[in-house]
Amino acid sequence: MLKVRRSRLYTVWFGWYSRRQFRRYFSSVRVFMQTGVQEMDLLTPVVFYANHAYWWDGFWSPLCTETFFHQNLHIIIEFQQLKKHRFFTRIGAFSLDRSNPRSAIATIHYASELLTAHSEQQNALWIFPQGKIEPVDKRPLFFFKGTASIVSRVLETIPRIYLVSVVSRIEYLEEQKPELFLSFKEPLLVTPTEFQSPEALTAYMQRMTETHLDELKERIINRTLEDARTVINGKPSINRRIEAIRAFLHLD
Repeated sequence: MLKVRRSRLYTVWFGWYSRRQFRRYFSSVRVFMQTGVQEMDLLTPVVFYANHAYWWDGFWSPLCTETFFHQNLHIIIEFQQLKKHRFFTRIGAFSLDRSNPRSAIATIHYASELLTAHSEQQNALWIFPQGKIEPVDKRPLFFFKGTASIVSRVLETIPRIYLVSVVSRIEYLEEQKPELFLSFKEPLLVTPTEFQSPEALTAYMQRMTETHLDELKERIINRTLEDARTVINGKPSINRRIEAIRAFLHLD
């Protein structure tokens, strides 16, 4: 298992680099944030679980952490991918190898240790329970139960943990370049008395993510985007540049 080797320098560099990439390839990055997400008890750890539909998923979790939370960020990445891109361990990533049951169990234990460790910041784990990139509109979703197993392990040590559903969708609207939409659901506070089993919690997360994705899709289709916060505005696309030139030359 590849463990976290956090570096402040790498974290700052990656924040700069990822923002630069988002500005280059997207018209905007917009975020919907439900009540309670930014008001979580900082002494209680949180697991953000997200759908996995895009190559960009590894980039926007640090962006959101920097913009909204300033948490002690951790991300689970498949072993083979992290082995190729080890620099992610410098910003809080560690590996999961599902082909090796003993290693997978070690990852669950390691994740729970990170979440329950003493920290001046809220401990946070970002995880993509699908385990691989799949189409955003695929139904039904299938989640591995590793996320719920981590929650179960954490609750053996501390009395509560937050679960937050996060979904993403990339769409082309009025611009040449696409827009990235992210949506955060209100946190679910999980305690030992409410926790039934990893299987039950996994089923709950699957249903929640499907519903959450459908809600975000409806928002975009209906253009009810007023509540979204624009985190990044991309560089002007060709159509905007042409419009600006025409306006400057009074050609309209």
